[in-house]
Amino acid sequence: MRTPISAAVLLLLALPVAAAERVATASATATIALLETTDLHSNVVGYDYYKLAPDQSLGLDRTATLIAQARSEFANSLLFDNGDTIQGTALADWQALAKPLRCNQVLGIYKVMNQLKYDGGGIGNHEFNYGLAFLGQVTGSRFDVAGVAPRKTACAGPAFPQVLANVYSTKTRQPLFAPYRIIDKTITALGADAKPITTTIRVGIIGFTPPTILSWDKRNLDGKVYTEGLRETAQKYIPEMRAKGADIVVAISHGGLDDSPYSPTMENGNWYLAQVPGIDAMLLGHSHQTFPDASSSIAQFNLPGVDKAKGLVHGVPTVMANLWGKHLGVIGLHLKNDGTRWIVDKEQTTVEARAAQQPDKSVVAADPAVLATIAAEHAATIAYVKTPVGQTAFRLSSYFSDVGDSSALEVVNQAQTDYAARYVKANLPKLAGLPLLSMTAAFKSGYAGPGDYTDVAPGSLALNNAADLYLYPNALYLVKVSGAELKGWLETAAKRFNMIDPSVTTAQELINPGHPSFNFDTVTSRDFSYRIDVTQPVGQRIGSMTWRGKAVEPAQAFLVATNNYRASGGGNFPGLDGSKTVFAAPDNNRDVLIAYVRATKTLTRAANGAARSWRFAPVKTAGPVVFRSAPGKLALAREAGLDNVTELHSDDGKGFALYAVDLSK
Repeated sequence: MRTPISAAVLLLLALPVAAAERVATASATATIALLETTDLHSNVVGYDYYKLAPDQSLGLDRTATLIAQARSEFANSLLFDNGDTIQGTALADWQALAKPLRCNQVLGIYKVMNQLKYDGGGIGNHEFNYGLAFLGQVTGSRFDVAGVAPRKTACAGPAFPQVLANVYSTKTRQPLFAPYRIIDKTITALGADAKPITTTIRVGIIGFTPPTILSWDKRNLDGKVYTEGLRETAQKYIPEMRAKGADIVVAISHGGLDDSPYSPTMENGNWYLAQVPGIDAMLLGHSHQTFPDASSSIAQFNLPGVDKAKGLVHGVPTVMANLWGKHLGVIGLHLKNDGTRWIVDKEQTTVEARAAQQPDKSVVAADPAVLATIAAEHAATIAYVKTPVGQTAFRLSSYFSDVGDSSALEVVNQAQTDYAARYVKANLPKLAGLPLLSMTAAFKSGYAGPGDYTDVAPGSLALNNAADLYLYPNALYLVKVSGAELKGWLETAAKRFNMIDPSVTTAQELINPGHPSFNFDTVTSRDFSYRIDVTQPVGQRIGSMTWRGKAVEPAQAFLVATNNYRASGGGNFPGLDGSKTVFAAPDNNRDVLIAYVRATKTLTRAANGAARSWRFAPVKTAGPVVFRSAPGKLALAREAGLDNVTELHSDDGKGFALYAVDLSK
C-alpha cells in the first residue's frame, strides 16, 4: 500500500531546485555566528619574544579555545580575520627578514589559521610593511604591479579567501586582491514548523583597509597602488554582490569609527561605511579596542548612532575584537526568511567581544595544537632573537615614560640623530647647520596589560631587546620643520594627557586613553627643552621651548629624525603629510638602533638614558594626579630621578598599580 504524498511535497518535487529551497525556507529562522579575530600581529602563541618568556595574556592559541567554545555553542558559524596579521612579533620578522620563506612554504600564522579552518580574511595596513613582493608571496597572490616581478605561478598561501576592495594596482587599474567573495555556507535552520532543515546561505564578504597606507608605507607602495574611499567602494561593489546572489553582506573593514567630515582618505571611515545600504554586519579592527563595551569612554564609541552596549553602528551589528588574540568577536546574527530572502532580525541579534581572560583573572587554556603546528618556527625565532648586539649597564624600561623616564627612549633618539647627522653631512651639506633633533615614543606603555612595557635588564643586549625598544619595522625619515611646526608636533603629542584642574580635591587621571603611547612623541636631547602644562587645554600646553638655552623662534628651521609613519601623516600630526620629508632612509629604525648599539658597545645611564628634554610645568594641585603602571616598580622611577612619583595602591583590580605624580616638583 502506497503512502499518500502531500500536496506540499508534490509541489516541491515539481519545482526547480532553487525554487524548492525557497519554499522550504519560507518563514524559516536561523542564527549564524560571525566570529572575528583582529590585529593578531603574528602573536600565534602566548609568548613574548622580547622577554623570552611565556605570556598568558595573548596569543591565537588561546583564541583558538574561544573559537572552539563558540562553535560548540552555535550550530552555524563562520570565522574571519580582520587583518594586521602577518607583522608584529620577532616570529614575523624572522620569516620576513631574517630567513625569508620560500615560495612553497606557508607563513606560520597562516598555517595555524588553516588548521583552525578560517572562512575568510581581510587585509590590514601592516600587511604592507614588508613590501608588495613579500605580501604577494605569502598570500598566494600574483600581483600585477609596477616594480614587482610577476610570478608565473602563485606561491603557497592561506587556504581561505582574502578580500580587499579599496586598493588598486596603478598598472592595471584592477583591485590588488579580490574585492569580495561569496561563500556558500550550508546551515541548519528552523522551518516554519520549528523543525530543523538544512539549507544553503550565501555569505558575501568585502574587505577594506585604511586609505592612509599610501602615506604610511609610501616607500613600498608609491607608484604601485592607489586607494579609494570606503563609502564609494562599498556603493560600487555591494549592489554587485547582491546581484550575484549574496544573501547577507559582511564588511571586514580594518579601521575604527570617526564622524569627522567624510573624506576618501580618512583612516577610520566605518561610521560612514555603516550607512551604506546593504551591509548586514561589520567586523572592525585597527584601533586595538574592544567593541561593544557599555562602559567605554573611547571617543569613537560615543558617537551619534553608535550603541556601545548592543554593538550597533547606525543599526548595523558591529564588533571589534581588541588585539593580539585577547578577544574573540562574536556576532550572533539572527535571520528570518521571508520566502525570497534572508533578513537580519536586529532585535534578536547579539554582539559581544569574548575575552580570553576571565573576570577572576584566570585565562582560558591554550590549544596545544597551535604550538605544535609552528614548533619549528617558534624555536628558530627564539634562537634568532638571542643574537647579541651589545651591553647595557642599566635597566631600560618604559614603566614611567609618561611622567618623564627616558631610559628606554634616549638610545633610540641618539641612534636616529647619529644616523641622520652623518647622512646630512655627507649628502645635504646646505642643511648641515640646522639644529637636529629626533622623536620617538614608548611603543609599549601598558595598553595591552601590566606586562606590556619595555623592560631590558642590565647585561647583554640581543636582537630581542632591540625589538623591544623599537617595536615596529618602520623606516627612518628626516623632516624639516619650523619652530612653530615643531611646537604643533609636541602639542599633538601632549594629547596623551587629560586636562588637570588644580582646584579638584579628588583624584584626577593623568593619562588620556584615547591617545595611545605610540603617538606621545618626545625629544631626549640635552640641547632642547620644553614644558608641558597639563592644566591647559589641548593645543596650549607646550611652553618654554629652548634650543641650547635660547628661546625657539616660530620661523626657526629644525631637522627632525622620525619614522615613515609619522613623517607621512600617521597620527594626524599637523603639517606632517609627507611634504616635509628631506630624506627617506633605506634603513629601518630598528636596524639603525642595532648598528648604534653595536658601535657604542656598552650603554650607560649617564650617557644613554638620563636626558630629559621635557618636564611638567610646575603646579600645585589640591588632590592627587594619578596614573597606572606595573606594580612594584617605584625603585625604577627613583633610578630615573623621578622623586615626585609615589605608589598609592599595588593592585587596581586589573593587575596595575595606582601611582601619583606630584606636579609641583
